[in-house]
Amino acid sequence: MPKRTVVLPASPPLADVHDVALLDLDGVVYVGPDAVPGAADAVAAAAARGLHCVYVTNNASRPPEKVGAHLRELGIPADDADVVTSAQLAAGILAGRLSAGTAVLVVGGEGLVEALTAEGLRPVRSMDDGPEAVVQGFAPDLGWRDLAEGARAVRAGLFWVASNLDLTVPTPHGPAPGNGALVDAVAAAGGRRPDAVAGKPEARAFRDAAARAGSERPLAVGDRLDTDLEGARAAGMPGLLVLTGITGITELLRCPPEARPDLVGRDLAVLLAAHPETVLDEDGRGRCRAATVAVREGAVVVEEPGGDALDLLRASCAAAWSLPESGAVGETQLDPEPVLAAIRRLEPEAEWAR
Repeated sequence: MPKRTVVLPASPPLADVHDVALLDLDGVVYVGPDAVPGAADAVAAAAARGLHCVYVTNNASRPPEKVGAHLRELGIPADDADVVTSAQLAAGILAGRLSAGTAVLVVGGEGLVEALTAEGLRPVRSMDDGPEAVVQGFAPDLGWRDLAEGARAVRAGLFWVASNLDLTVPTPHGPAPGNGALVDAVAAAGGRRPDAVAGKPEARAFRDAAARAGSERPLAVGDRLDTDLEGARAAGMPGLLVLTGITGITELLRCPPEARPDLVGRDLAVLLAAHPETVLDEDGRGRCRAATVAVREGAVVVEEPGGDALDLLRASCAAAWSLPESGAVGETQLDPEPVLAAIRRLEPEAEWAR
């Protein structure tokens, strides 16, 4: 028997294997104000099979009760207690360092204000109020004066917590600047980087969310390799990538080892389906059921597309991830166009084939 390496393991339907799914929100459950097509039905069906969904978001702009209300408006069964925001995690970090009633400068929205208040801290908006720390999180109405006040606090040496470092947020019109971009602006003016980051990909974000839910078999689900999947690996839990948000096929095939998912699906409906085994043969061929993708002279070649576009993508991952890493970021060398073209032939209407 030729030697084979399992790259993406086989799994029964995930709703039957795991007790809690830690779902990212933006790009997984909704994009902007609207639900991802099929997400509400998939979550409800998974819940009916015993999978408890907890919503873990790096977006610090809204408190949990508003996120929960939004989810219920979209037909997604969610209690407010099922929502874990990076604002809560950031406030928890500060509460562990500061005494009750301490002033904290807020560069962000009401999500941070409510989270700090819940921890017994006093949110303020100006350095003139004598804050002893600064916390920064995304808010769509954040302005120049907020960033300037944050830079003032950073230059003064205050302990600085960022809710997350996502450079972009998904919108109906494509990626837009996220908290990471705004943190970069404050860092450029303040002369240093944050002292702590609260949200994903920090392992604490996943472990705290799983512990809150009492999970023994958690699954992390996200649309971003650099936060959701990297964080899942750091936390030592399996990660599922869905292709409804930021990460596309090109990024997936080129991704470095520390951000590679254990499972791949089009959308949340994949929680209800069995996952086939994907392997790399000794000769460098990636195989998933009928799909076979070869590596020849450093290039990925689709030998047999099979009949399922997702199987072809999985086989392509196995082949692409066997290529040598290039540069300091650890990405594999790959021209993705042959794989993309083959996927589009199998599934011409696939919005995820990008």
